[in-house]
Amino acid sequence: MQDLVFVYGTLRRGQRNHYMLDTSCFLGLHVTKPCYTMLDLGTYPGVVPGGDCAITGELYRVTATTLATLDELEDYPHRYDRVVLATERGRAWIYLYRHRTGSERTITCGDWLR
Repeated sequence: MQDLVFVYGTLRRGQRNHYMLDTSCFLGLHVTKPCYTMLDLGTYPGVVPGGDCAITGELYRVTATTLATLDELEDYPHRYDRVVLATERGRAWIYLYRHRTGSERTITCGDWLR
């Protein structure tokens, strides 16, 4: 069985962790509804629910093995939650950051690569 995953940070094409998706099928770009906040966590971003930001990212079809690898990278379920996101390609997983302190800088454009 395969799942869809929406990635918005270091897993995107050209970024340092993209190699983890080398065997996955890239389905295209996706922009979420404007109901999130993107945080600058230094060397990677985090997205939290709430806010008025649309998040830009990429959709991939992944195997259960790849999903387990991504869960480990994202420290799910401790640092990130994995929740369902509606997309034009179907339901996809998105990792949402769990430890917002309020002192993080926000990325107002919702695109970590910009």
